[in-house]
Amino acid sequence: MPTSSPTNPETPQPPLHGYRGAPTPPPVRMKPRGLTVAVSRESGSRGGTIAAAVGQLLGWQVYTPEMIDFLARDEAARQELLTDVPASARLWAESELSKLTRARDLAPGSDASAVARLVLILAARGEAVLVGRGAGFVLPPATTVHVRVVAPIEQRVAYLSQWMRLTGPEAAAEVRRRDRKRTELPAALADGDPNDPTAYDLLLNSDRLGVEACAELIAQAVRAKQLPEPTGPDEGDGP
Repeated sequence: MPTSSPTNPETPQPPLHGYRGAPTPPPVRMKPRGLTVAVSRESGSRGGTIAAAVGQLLGWQVYTPEMIDFLARDEAARQELLTDVPASARLWAESELSKLTRARDLAPGSDASAVARLVLILAARGEAVLVGRGAGFVLPPATTVHVRVVAPIEQRVAYLSQWMRLTGPEAAAEVRRRDRKRTELPAALADGDPNDPTAYDLLLNSDRLGVEACAELIAQAVRAKQLPEPTGPDEGDGP
């Protein structure tokens, strides 16, 4: 009931504290559902085999380059991936894609844009191992264990020669071709240089360590690295 004025008792007055309006909802806390492992590898270094072993150790889904390419093209498959992703993780993926699109001027509908969107969707789901496709350069370091697998050129050529049944010179040419191609997408998506060791959490020589030891070291890094505290959309990008 309105109050009366001291000077004119008949004049209605607003409540002393006024109308405060509807309460402001708290900001949505954006974060992926879990960490992601991104495996970058030199051709013939057995990075894909190591990624599969990491997936087994952690019980995580492994996404090969072929799977990433397929999902990037298939809208229905991407939507299915989002069915059990919480809203906070979806908002995180959209925010990261928006920042990447502005920074790199990615054309809507381009292959690079489609791959970046898919990689962020997979990372929003969390607990995934992504092989290649520049994933480690798309995803923020705070939520990603970014790994580079390397090996001496002689070992890589020998491995590809055996795997693809190529002659030595043919295998050497194939290694060079694949290595060159694998630098193209990271260059389109980010300023990262695949040959810069500081771009990674772990740099592993598979020839010296072997598949099992490399996989175990990656799993240990995942267990040691904690997901950062989430930030709301109105809190900025931080320092």
